[in-house]
Amino acid sequence: MGKYFGTDGFRGEANVVLNVEHAFKVGRYLGWYFGRDHKARIVIGKDTRRSSYMFEYALAAGLTASGADAYLLHVTTTPSVSYVARTEDFDCGIMISASHNPFYDNGIKLISGAGHKMEAEVEERIECYIDGEIEELPLATGEDIGRTIDFAAGRNRYIGHLISVATRSFKDMKIGLDCSNGSASAIAKSVFDALGAKTYVINNEPDGTNINTNCGSTHIEVLQAYVKIKQLDIGFAFDGDADRCLAVDENGNVVDGDLILYICGKYLMQQGRLHDNTIVTTIMSNLGLYKACDRIGMKYEQTAVGDKYVNENMMANGYELGGEQSGHIIFSKYAKTGDGILTALMIMEVLMETKQTLGKLTEEVTIYPQLLKNVRVTDKPTAQANPAVQAAVKAVAEALGDDGRILVRESGTEPVIRVMVEAASDEICEKYVDQVIDVIKAEGLCAE
Repeated sequence: MGKYFGTDGFRGEANVVLNVEHAFKVGRYLGWYFGRDHKARIVIGKDTRRSSYMFEYALAAGLTASGADAYLLHVTTTPSVSYVARTEDFDCGIMISASHNPFYDNGIKLISGAGHKMEAEVEERIECYIDGEIEELPLATGEDIGRTIDFAAGRNRYIGHLISVATRSFKDMKIGLDCSNGSASAIAKSVFDALGAKTYVINNEPDGTNINTNCGSTHIEVLQAYVKIKQLDIGFAFDGDADRCLAVDENGNVVDGDLILYICGKYLMQQGRLHDNTIVTTIMSNLGLYKACDRIGMKYEQTAVGDKYVNENMMANGYELGGEQSGHIIFSKYAKTGDGILTALMIMEVLMETKQTLGKLTEEVTIYPQLLKNVRVTDKPTAQANPAVQAAVKAVAEALGDDGRILVRESGTEPVIRVMVEAASDEICEKYVDQVIDVIKAEGLCAE
């Protein structure tokens, strides 16, 4: 990760960590970089945060000052920017969003012309430009100055793409949608309405400050209660920029990314549409998922945490399905990034084709209790490599055997070590997590 750009863009509190000067310089560099041998075309989308508007204008100013044309999708989803960038011949895309973070945070996500996350080398060069380590870039003059162009039509084409993906009508299905007062508010209902569903929509009245506030995939309990009260067949909850989806079954139970990977992977495997019968997961996926996969002969890859790494593995090996527990699910036939609304459509395909409820489909997977605790340390690599800590981790792994697992890893964004245990009960998880943390403390590795 770089100084400003992490695994999911340049993110932080608006006008504190990330300000309009940063956005202007990001625009300036991208406009110059992609416009060295032609008139650059760059598409911009944003979520519903109050600060998204000022960042949109700052980015557009930087792009046009460097001679690029900026095409504005306005309020839309991250996956729609990816789709439009790769299908409409744009040099790159920019999404203004801090995903599931509170409204006062914001972020700049860069997407390549192929629809993937931007190459690290480009982000590194932008960081150098922000810090003044690259000479000042030339300003466009005269007719070379760029234009800002309304491109709401691109968002509409994305909606059409989603509708075309569905293979069945959703007639008479009662579907709940929690739009998190975010990007999905502009898209989700129209898609499900067009497919014949009886849609019940909550948290789709964004005001700039209520995105992700007690709603969406980070507060799934709201949709759980709503599904039960309204007696719905299924519910879907999205995050702020709608690249995540979690589901709620007809009984009000949460269906997370691991369970989504299982039911969709099994269905694709039975259809002969899952390359090498393999799904891609991260190291944080639940042991219960892997045991269920083993029972049906579905293979799995494991990557570092982050949909970026899942996507890289899928691209390298030609896999169709991968994702994270958090609901970032990638269906590579249709998208190059996680897409919450697409994920909901794929789940509905399984339900309509198998004529089973979501609750029935997920019965085959027994999710193991999981506990994760963060330990603030003075030096992450030192703490991770400490012999006493490694011995403690090994002892826990041996004690758990095949009935659980322990994972100790460094945070990619904070000065903490994450200690996670999965086991047959919450009590066992608590016992072994604390056992390792006690050793970290005893070794004097914790920060004051």
